[in-house]
Amino acid sequence: MAVVALVSGKSSGVTCSSLALALSSPRPSLLVEADPAGGTIRAGYLGGEGTAQMGLHRLASADRQGTLAREFRHHWVSLDKEHSGNRMLLPGLTAPTQAASMSRTWASVAELLAVLDSQGFDVLIDAGRVVCESETQLSSRSYPAALLRAADAVLLVVRSTQASVVTAAPAARVLKEDLARRGTGADALGLLVIEEGSASTSNVQQWLQTPVVCALAWDPDTADVFTHGQTRLRRTTRGLLRSARSAHDRLQELVTRRRVQLYPAHRPATA
Repeated sequence: MAVVALVSGKSSGVTCSSLALALSSPRPSLLVEADPAGGTIRAGYLGGEGTAQMGLHRLASADRQGTLAREFRHHWVSLDKEHSGNRMLLPGLTAPTQAASMSRTWASVAELLAVLDSQGFDVLIDAGRVVCESETQLSSRSYPAALLRAADAVLLVVRSTQASVVTAAPAARVLKEDLARRGTGADALGLLVIEEGSASTSNVQQWLQTPVVCALAWDPDTADVFTHGQTRLRRTTRGLLRSARSAHDRLQELVTRRRVQLYPAHRPATA
């Protein structure tokens, strides 16, 4: 069980990667669409299901009224076609102008996500493109910095192409500085590599001086379904989901290792 935030230096497939991890989790999962630019999953993958009365943009007013904890789960919608309740989405903002109203609410949301983690959920946060206040600090006014700083792991999504690596480098530097000073440590940052280009994961890791935690297959057919929505995935378009299932093992290893380092009192007893 973990809280994992996904971010990018530039549009690099964060939403598709977040969806793949949420749908392939071996445990109940919640995907939080926290991109300050606005959410797209409800209109895309879910084909317009749900209502504008539900979603992240309603939580700021609930927080001001002191009802956030009570109303939080009422704003989830199912990612499962069967509506089983095991794959849930907290839909994102409906317009970028709403991001500023969330500045005081992100920290409260982070506390609620930690509770879900303790209840056995995998929480995935789509935090979109990194928004910086300076070269060493994330913006706390329009960006969900509090969610990243409280997460067990932060994955910088990068494609295995030179252009993607170049645009990811400034984001990697800011994230390391910010997490070291205000979060759970710079070692919370890792890379999620989408294997689109010819660069090896070891080269990407070396270029960005950040460890590769996991890799996802380049699968444009499945990505198209996640972006635009279709009734079902064809058997031949599931490479992304297969690699996402493998990615969970690597993520759990990272989270377990970091928790032992941060909270040694919870270190498993040895024989």
